[in-house]
Amino acid sequence: MAGVSLRRICGSLVIGGFAGTALPKGFESRLRAGELGGAILFARNVTPDAGQVSQLCSAIRETSGDLPPIVSVDQEGGRVARIKHDVVRLPPAIALGTTGDAMIERAGAVLGEQLAALGFSMDYAPVLDVHTNPKNPVIGDRAFATTPERAAAAALAFARGLMSSGVAPCGKHFPGHGDTLTDSHLELPRVTHDRARLDAIELAPFRAAKALPAFMSAHVVYDALAKEPATLSKRVATDLLRGELGFRGVLISDDLEMKAVSKTYGAGEAAVLAVEAGCDALLVCSDEDAQVAAVDALVARAEHDASFRARCEEASGRVAELRRAFPAKPPRPVPKTPDDLLAALARLS
Repeated sequence: MAGVSLRRICGSLVIGGFAGTALPKGFESRLRAGELGGAILFARNVTPDAGQVSQLCSAIRETSGDLPPIVSVDQEGGRVARIKHDVVRLPPAIALGTTGDAMIERAGAVLGEQLAALGFSMDYAPVLDVHTNPKNPVIGDRAFATTPERAAAAALAFARGLMSSGVAPCGKHFPGHGDTLTDSHLELPRVTHDRARLDAIELAPFRAAKALPAFMSAHVVYDALAKEPATLSKRVATDLLRGELGFRGVLISDDLEMKAVSKTYGAGEAAVLAVEAGCDALLVCSDEDAQVAAVDALVARAEHDASFRARCEEASGRVAELRRAFPAKPPRPVPKTPDDLLAALARLS
């Protein structure tokens, strides 16, 4: 980190979203200054116009200087698919999980090739949660299976496909969101299972997938692990994830604007707590002012706390390694989905 300003170090930890279908001036200037690590696109950022997504991804990449930015999207399949054209329309993961791993890997590879051709470098998939609660309002059919063994195998096959096409997968939502009764977008869920149950079910897929380049944290309280949401808990995000499971990749927070966190913590406070806990990158998916507040708070804390500055430098180094390993590339023609894969996927719908 020699020669890198503290604001660039802290800014590189934030992956931001924005409104509109073109890069906003303020967002662009912060990318240019190195005060963002990348961007996440949603359906609100996409139009059916030919080339619009590619042009937007190009603008993000070209504005970010020498180190390629993270250009990311939630493209799981089923009900979580931000890009509605140019890429294969996958069925929900629970349906895809009923087929063989070779087909799942191929589907991931085709999707990855198409996303890479558009200019993306990361897909927030696969879901590693286990579908154990039919009343879960937010996961449900986004999980690949009802058992940890099948959920892990199918998710890893999908991740291999993405990586084979140069797109970084991000396994989510650590340490497991499959058995919650509430939606963390709206309120803070709580899981009351004991540690033995968590080890056997929730944690098992993440343990199997610990070699993935990135995980996403869950805004969920696990009574057997900590009093705080996992995103803000050092016992979960560092001691458990890195100490016990041996994960060495980048831990990305779920969106800090979700009500599970934002009802209690402002963006700046949440950013500091998340990085202190062990998150390496922070999603702030909508509010550009909140993104600035997050960076401001990280800088302010790091200026007066040498150990926190070292934590920010460690996190920034991990994020930089991910950006180099899976660089956003110039757009190219998007390959079509093979007819036989389309037919096979149609049978699962």
